[in-house]
Amino acid sequence: MKVVKAVITAAGKDQRALPLQTLVDRDGESKSALEIIVGEIREAGIDEIGVVIHPGDEQAFAASAGDASGSLRFIPQQEARGYGHALYCARDFVGSDAFLHVVSDHLAVSATAVRCSRQVVAVAEAEECAVSAVQATRENRLPYYGAVGGHPVKGKKRLYEIEKVLEKPTPTQAEQELIVPGLRAGYYLCYFGMHVITPSVMNLLERKLAEAGDSGLVQLSPALAELAKKERCLALDIAGQRYNIGIKYGLFYAQLALAMKGEDCEEVLAQLVEMLATRESADV
Repeated sequence: MKVVKAVITAAGKDQRALPLQTLVDRDGESKSALEIIVGEIREAGIDEIGVVIHPGDEQAFAASAGDASGSLRFIPQQEARGYGHALYCARDFVGSDAFLHVVSDHLAVSATAVRCSRQVVAVAEAEECAVSAVQATRENRLPYYGAVGGHPVKGKKRLYEIEKVLEKPTPTQAEQELIVPGLRAGYYLCYFGMHVITPSVMNLLERKLAEAGDSGLVQLSPALAELAKKERCLALDIAGQRYNIGIKYGLFYAQLALAMKGEDCEEVLAQLVEMLATRESADV
């Protein structure tokens, strides 16, 4: 299996402006979040990128994509029918290929020299199946994420066979249904916002849209749960961190993480130390 296409979803009411926000990337250059995400995808060797957007947002997104704008295909989501429907809008773009899917309201920062996108794609191509990036997450963060349960793949570090998927479970649900051997108490494997998905997910989403009716919402997690029952699906505990730029201080945390991995790290650290020292002096 070769992954040659990627889909970014950015049409949601709470997502439309987020990819247009500007941050300083690891190379010290100011970029939109969209540019950073596109760069992350290209690091995985993928140049065919579809972006699902709200109708009328084409110009704003093209302007924010920088040099990459000419290579992006903008796909309008004509109806606001949920995350699953947004991904389904890219069905013609995806065709019969497995594809990388990345959400637009998260930025990924790798803990190694290998970008998060490359980690996921490499495992998917080696194992020839769908792979979802996950991260061990405290139970108080469960309201923000889909989560998976399963068992470790023998002989493979940080890799799990997915047996169960729940969208934003309660801590009680997670404790009962999402046990993963080896995780410390109170932590669960939650989605990272990055997946390699086989094209068969589009058939599942089509059926769920039909079942939901003309105005019903369709989410992605239920389709991924069903996909895991039909074919082999893995979860990769990624060597890196995700930063949700749509929550309070999300952009700040993402910017700080990028700075800590960038060429201006020492300067930023010095400024932080100075700020902390000033704060402590004021408290005396």
